[in-house]
Amino acid sequence: MLQKATFAGGCFWCMVSPFEEQPGIHGIVSGYMGGTIENPTYEQVLTGETGHLEVVQITFDPAIFPYEKLLELYWPQIDPTDAIGQGNDRKSQYRAAILYHNEEQRLAALSSREELAKSGRFDKPVVTAIEEASVFYPAEEYHQNYHRKNPKFYKESRVYSGRDAIIEKYWSKDQ
Repeated sequence: MLQKATFAGGCFWCMVSPFEEQPGIHGIVSGYMGGTIENPTYEQVLTGETGHLEVVQITFDPAIFPYEKLLELYWPQIDPTDAIGQGNDRKSQYRAAILYHNEEQRLAALSSREELAKSGRFDKPVVTAIEEASVFYPAEEYHQNYHRKNPKFYKESRVYSGRDAIIEKYWSKDQ
């Protein structure tokens, strides 16, 4: 039976490619979760005033690709010590969070975060939020698979966001 997993980790454009083409992944949709208005637009969320997070929602087969493996892919995409945003993306919609859909996901996320905090990899506390998933609003079509539709601008945005610098700083070396 397929399940949903939802992750926030800064700009949603950068959160798609690490998960795609993995066995058992049946779909990845960029969108918004949380917030104070229904069916928000990108322009509304971009203000940082709606309370929504930019997220990716993944449909997966846990028999083929368990939730714990999704968590293993998630952590190296973010700075888990940053409670405000990711890299140069500093508004509230870029806050990192694991948004669980059931109790098993909640417990797995808590365990994974605790293990990461104990790893000694970071000199600051691991503060990534673990919150219950709420209503998911798919982003506009032009945001879906953005890295494939607009590769040049995607690469420029990724550099500007500081995502690659985060990955290099925390995840590229064996610690």
